[in-house]
Amino acid sequence: MAELNLGKGLTAGKVASNVQKKLTRAQEKVLQKLGKADETKDAAFEEWVINFNKQYAEGSKLQRDLRAYLEAVRAMHESSKNLQACLGDMYEPEWYGKNEVDSILEDCDVLWTDYHQKLVDHALISMDTYLGQFPDIKARIAKRDRKLVDYDSARHNYAATHKTKKKDGGIKITKPSTLLERATPGWAQGILSAHNLAQTSLSKSQAEEELERAQKVFEEINLDLQEELPSLWNSRVGFYVSTFQSLAGFEEKFHKEISRLDQDLHDVLETLENTETT
Repeated sequence: MAELNLGKGLTAGKVASNVQKKLTRAQEKVLQKLGKADETKDAAFEEWVINFNKQYAEGSKLQRDLRAYLEAVRAMHESSKNLQACLGDMYEPEWYGKNEVDSILEDCDVLWTDYHQKLVDHALISMDTYLGQFPDIKARIAKRDRKLVDYDSARHNYAATHKTKKKDGGIKITKPSTLLERATPGWAQGILSAHNLAQTSLSKSQAEEELERAQKVFEEINLDLQEELPSLWNSRVGFYVSTFQSLAGFEEKFHKEISRLDQDLHDVLETLENTETT
């Protein structure tokens, strides 16, 4: 019989497996919190995760503030454009420097547009690219946490199946398998004992395989993050320096050029005033 497909690549078997994993992890976490099972700890890795979350929060705030700054630049451009358009409309054709004024106003609009675009291209896009790597890493950190729980669970299961030392004292409880062996005819007891031994060996073998598999999966993702998180943390300095140097450079160039145009406009208007007065 074909396995029921639930869409998006899911099958009843996969759903059942995922549910079982969640239940096993939940049980393991409860045992760890109650002190019934030991928990693997990595203080260095936990410190890297703290740094990662701090870096992500700082970067997200910088991104929000940068977007607000760009919105302010756009609004200032629009206000400046409207104000200069008003001057252009009022400036009568026969007045001195009409062509010069129109050219200055056009150049001012070009400067504002270019300034805003450079901020988008060299600061905002770079900021978005920088932050774009964090969600994937965050998801892999969460996956590592899940795989660590799986590893601890498999480790405890393996230890339980290979535990041979019995507690001293207490009442010895006869196992169901022993009762079954006693009720089995003599000629079949050997077969039953061999079956029970095979089942025990199989359980131990399965626990060992599960432990090896869980350990391998955990160590692979853990090793990748151990290399990636410190590198990402160290990259923040260069990124912040580059970002604010670009902002400062573009702003300095813009104000220098817009100041020159303002001076040109001031000179034309001053000449107009002197001409009309004369």
